[in-house]
Amino acid sequence: MAIHIDVVAGYPINDEMERVLGLAEAVGEPVTVTFMWEGREEAERAVLVPAATLALWEHWAPAAYPAGEAADGIRAETETPELAHPAQFGPFTLFRRRVGGRTAVARGGVVVAELLDPDEAHWLQEQARHVRQGFMDPKQKAAFEEFLSRQPPLDEQ
Repeated sequence: MAIHIDVVAGYPINDEMERVLGLAEAVGEPVTVTFMWEGREEAERAVLVPAATLALWEHWAPAAYPAGEAADGIRAETETPELAHPAQFGPFTLFRRRVGGRTAVARGGVVVAELLDPDEAHWLQEQARHVRQGFMDPKQKAAFEEFLSRQPPLDEQ
């Protein structure tokens, strides 16, 4: 059973950010996060994907997410690759990648999740599902497709 959680971090500083990261780690499922950063007019949406889930998606996805198809809106206009110190939120440390736009979330020196663009998360999840279904026998595939048809789309999480 998939758990769909949408969290809004209205003022993402220490306690609130730590709460969001802890929630995602506890449920072990992707969590859609809306960040309302101080000083920015527009919200930033990301999907916090547990490391094990991301590893599974990337295992089954036939290729890497096409960079040209990434969200061309806010990120492309406002973000340029920059070197920044890791951000510490309680026991969690965020490491923003200079290329690709992902942010690794570590606790105790171990990456426990990654923040991904919602489009990339959706693409990876869909690619993994399609490839994985190719390994199922027809009866199992039909049952799985019926189960998936009852699930809400990722963008409604």
